[in-house]
Amino acid sequence: MDFAPSERQSQFRDRVREFIISRIRPRQDEYRRQAAAGERWKVLPLVEELKAEARSAGLWNLFMPPAGPGTPVDDFPFEFAPGGEPLGNLDYALCAEEMGRVPWAPEVFNCSAPDTGNMEVLHRYGKLAQKQAWLGPLMRGEIRSSFLMTEPDVASSDATNIRSRLVRKGDHYILSGRKWWSSGAGDPRCRVAIVMAKSNPDAERHRQQSMILLDLASPGVRVERLLPVFGYDDAPHGHAEIVLDDVRIPAENMLLGEGRGFEIAQGRLGPGRIHHCMRTIGIAEEALDAMGRRLLSRVAFGKRIADQSIWEDRVARARIDIEMCRLLCLKAADMMDRLGNKAARDEIAMIKVAAPTMALRIIDDAIQAHGGAGVSEDFGLAAAYAAVRTLRLADGPDEVHLRAIARSEFSRHSAHAAARPA
Repeated sequence: MDFAPSERQSQFRDRVREFIISRIRPRQDEYRRQAAAGERWKVLPLVEELKAEARSAGLWNLFMPPAGPGTPVDDFPFEFAPGGEPLGNLDYALCAEEMGRVPWAPEVFNCSAPDTGNMEVLHRYGKLAQKQAWLGPLMRGEIRSSFLMTEPDVASSDATNIRSRLVRKGDHYILSGRKWWSSGAGDPRCRVAIVMAKSNPDAERHRQQSMILLDLASPGVRVERLLPVFGYDDAPHGHAEIVLDDVRIPAENMLLGEGRGFEIAQGRLGPGRIHHCMRTIGIAEEALDAMGRRLLSRVAFGKRIADQSIWEDRVARARIDIEMCRLLCLKAADMMDRLGNKAARDEIAMIKVAAPTMALRIIDDAIQAHGGAGVSEDFGLAAAYAAVRTLRLADGPDEVHLRAIARSEFSRHSAHAAARPA
């Protein structure tokens, strides 16, 4: 078992790391000034400038898998890593961890959610016309997208509860309902959404839902409000509550076919969940760095705070937890590459629970180390806590993943018991 990254993996990780160090970190104050000036929901010139640089450097769409069987690549020019070489999940994990250390870095590389998941859906399940209309502009970084699944009136941890209706009327579908936590919908460049809605309430439980592409400029689409998370509006990205009032959608916008929403969701959420975990490890590393600097620079009761035994314990445990989570995340990514998402479902569920829980504990300790400054806007720790706390709910709450892990474990034990001789 070799734990060392390959030469290729190290090369891409180091190139992303160097770009962040040399081009993104020095301009964080400029980013904050642009974000704070004028309208909250706007395109930041700095980000667009750096996107062009990252694309020219070949650090672009690094998450995208290879073109699938039957994909007419000549008709649709995919933009992967340099030379048309996509990265696997394991390769990308190392890059995503680096991106996670600066909140706005993923967009610079065109690797931010929910666009990554939506691009993968279009890539896997979209027809050529759908790819040309939406995937091309997304991969070129010209537009942004949203994903509409969660609803305010039902327990959306069970997606079979979804009430939004999708009714076929001739060559169109009529979409009605209400969605919220529709990430990305606040961005003025957000042009398309993937919507999960109930198309056949009489079908088998997991064949009732479909996914369809929605042009957000369609009549009947209304962004009712943008939802803050612990007071942070996450502009210019944003999380919206959206009313869908008898929206007419062309039938050709259906993805894969009626009743196949859950099938698409499983294909989308596996990579999406682990991408979040990769970035979360970077957030935890950043919090640990901030904690270490603070503890070494402050004196209380006659000695550095770092020399207080309680802080030695917290820092040591933070390092242990990060290393354990990184290994689990890399294992899940490796299994996805070698065996497929389905074979790695337990590992994906485990890291989806473990990574945010680990990062929240470290961020909380870092806030404590900073004292009152930790809950201010000066060090970014409060915003990091808000963002990571959300991940214990996004892409399925902890309880759903824990239930799946436990059922898999019980199944394994039942199989072992049945195999024992009487």
